[in-house]
Amino acid sequence: MAWVLAEATVLGVVALDALTGPGRALLEDPDRLVAALRVTLPEPVDHVLLQADLTAVAPGPLETALARELDLAADVESAGGATVYRFTEATIRRALDAGRSAADLHELFAKRSATPVPQGLTYLVDDVARRHGQLRGGAAASFLRSDDEVLIAEVLAHPDTGALELRRIAPTVVVSPLPLVEVLDGLRAAGFSPAAEDPGGAVLDLTDRGRRTSPRRRATTRSGPPEPDAEQLAALVSRMRAGDAMAGVRRGAAAPVTTNGSTLDLLRTAAAARRSVWIGFVDAHGVAGERVLTPRSVGGGVVEGLDAVDGAPHRVPLHRITSIALVEDDA
Repeated sequence: MAWVLAEATVLGVVALDALTGPGRALLEDPDRLVAALRVTLPEPVDHVLLQADLTAVAPGPLETALARELDLAADVESAGGATVYRFTEATIRRALDAGRSAADLHELFAKRSATPVPQGLTYLVDDVARRHGQLRGGAAASFLRSDDEVLIAEVLAHPDTGALELRRIAPTVVVSPLPLVEVLDGLRAAGFSPAAEDPGGAVLDLTDRGRRTSPRRRATTRSGPPEPDAEQLAALVSRMRAGDAMAGVRRGAAAPVTTNGSTLDLLRTAAAARRSVWIGFVDAHGVAGERVLTPRSVGGGVVEGLDAVDGAPHRVPLHRITSIALVEDDA
């Protein structure tokens, strides 16, 4: 029964081991309970009394919105029939950290105080707000820097770097929440040539051979290679068929790329005539490959088109093309 009496006391149904007016209303006519409680409880007040000693006196229970704002901007110094709040640099900073501005606090004090706003409180708010936020902090897992501002702008504008979540914090510095290895791999795939650096500015090798300890590898109990699934088998068959089709393509004499101008002219000619071209290239990992492509657009340092073998769209950076030739039509 002790916890029942404790809860009843909290609710105002019992006080000093006796029924209160709301308690009797609950037993006699529950519909009168709300009205009885309102008579017993004081009305919330919508103002405070600001004092020259950087305190505010609440002459009763405050409205919820006002109490919430005061809890941000001040600390309770004493509680009772009238609650006293104390303003300090730390409490004003707490309100600013929560998103309030100096103007918001000035407006709060002017509207909610039944006494004039003390000049000392105004100075306190302005002084703390002037210094608040001069230093900014944020989370970043990696950064990129370059003395070339144009290169930084090119990286940010490149369509393939959007997934790297790069954010510019200075003309020559961008940051990312992704690990440095992922950022560098993404930049290399987009055609850039970044390098990692240590705290002293020296080039850092992030490959397995450059690490002090070998990366952890999961122990496995397999005695043979894993069985390929259906998707892997389908991809293998597709590559084999693409290779067979590539071997049957008739092309003219492949010309090594000597200038970007010659490559652009040939690709633009092929795009205008809707002809396919055979392209020899080197990917971001230095592996040589070849592809038969029907160009659709040429510009911005890349050629975009459809693979003549499987019809898939592809983008090839122009600087990675090593040789090129028009595909001859079948007689």
